[in-house]
Amino acid sequence: MTCSTERVDRPAVTDKKTRIRTLNDQLRKTGVGGRMVMTAGVAALPASEIAAILLAIASFDAFDADNDPWGEHDCALLHVGERQLFFKIDCYDRSLSNLSPNPADPAVTIRVMTVMLPEEY
Repeated sequence: MTCSTERVDRPAVTDKKTRIRTLNDQLRKTGVGGRMVMTAGVAALPASEIAAILLAIASFDAFDADNDPWGEHDCALLHVGERQLFFKIDCYDRSLSNLSPNPADPAVTIRVMTVMLPEEY
């Protein structure tokens, strides 16, 4: 008998992962389904640059095994013009004091997408 080292997702795990990815994409692309915040460094940029950053994050689709190992579309490093930026989506419980018990369930989860300069991470 041999054991495979290939990763196999059970259907329930895959469905949960797909739901998390869909909810993360919804927040990232539309701002719906959570909160979007920016660090002081990003907030200090000109409004036109902030608009370009948010548009770049919304249209970002270069997720791969290196930058998205869990397939949840929850963070990425990207370039907007000559500026490097980072976004991260965290899933909290409704009180925002702990991680969500189930990030696939919006009834018990508040998503927070933080946009930051890499040096602010």
